[in-house]
Amino acid sequence: MPVISVRNLTKTFGRTLAVDDITFDVGVGEVLGFLGPNGAGKTTTMRILTCYLTPDRGSATLAGYDIRDESLEVRKRVGYLPENAPLYEDMDVVSYLAFIAAVRGIPGVETPGRIRRMIDTCGLEKVLGRNVGELSKGYKQRVGLAQTLIHDPDILILDEPTTGLDPSQIIEIRKLIKEIGKERTVILSTHILPEVEATCSRVLIINEGRIVASGTPRELQAIAGGEDTIYVSISAGEEPVDAKLAGIRSVTSVSRMTDAGGGYVRYLVKAGNDEDTGEAIFRIAVESNWKINELRRETLSLEDIFLKLTTRET
Repeated sequence: MPVISVRNLTKTFGRTLAVDDITFDVGVGEVLGFLGPNGAGKTTTMRILTCYLTPDRGSATLAGYDIRDESLEVRKRVGYLPENAPLYEDMDVVSYLAFIAAVRGIPGVETPGRIRRMIDTCGLEKVLGRNVGELSKGYKQRVGLAQTLIHDPDILILDEPTTGLDPSQIIEIRKLIKEIGKERTVILSTHILPEVEATCSRVLIINEGRIVASGTPRELQAIAGGEDTIYVSISAGEEPVDAKLAGIRSVTSVSRMTDAGGGYVRYLVKAGNDEDTGEAIFRIAVESNWKINELRRETLSLEDIFLKLTTRET
């Protein structure tokens, strides 16, 4: 049973259709990358799932609770970090986390232990005595993640969590999210493609309020209609290499490129989305007593897939 189940969710603002009849599920322990250009409907969807907005139509359940009828139960089980974290900047880090613990209804006797856990998990030891307003953007995001996690939610919903961070801060936050995702179900909204590749197990692409694709990067490549490009350098004497490679079921074309020296010839092999193409090439080489000094696959990047799918829909 999915932890998050969304069915036919729709939301309009005046004449603007922000979310257009979307349906998807997120499983236990999954880190879902919610990917789309600015204005695609990502933030609106997240605000609906966290009960900040009510949909016009459709339904959603989180951890088994309905967003319309059981919104308080949903909120107890969700940690939400919006793009601009709602921090009280005149409070020091510990006081702020204690305040959030009280708001979340955490018993006072448990609060020090929860705060200590958040300090360790989010790497806040160096800034404990400082006011939140004095912190760098990166540390503010860490405090934001701490307030998102302090009530030990089953689900994390993170909206553009690395916006405005410098490269080193981005790496640190991504690493932290990946660690957190080992124990919880996470939806990570972003329009930054490396973010998804670095942290997510599955990708959902939304454009103009509609879901245009969902799957692993490999599955998205198949949806986008991309082919694999495989480079292989083979020493085979007078053997008919082209014909044998072309006989592999998934191969669509074989082109002889250049002599690579030492008796090796380099070939460019185009193939459909089949994980076994490289293995099939290697197997034929072994059976034919060919020598190989290169066997390399190139696939569509996530950026290529994203552009192809979102352009197709516009």
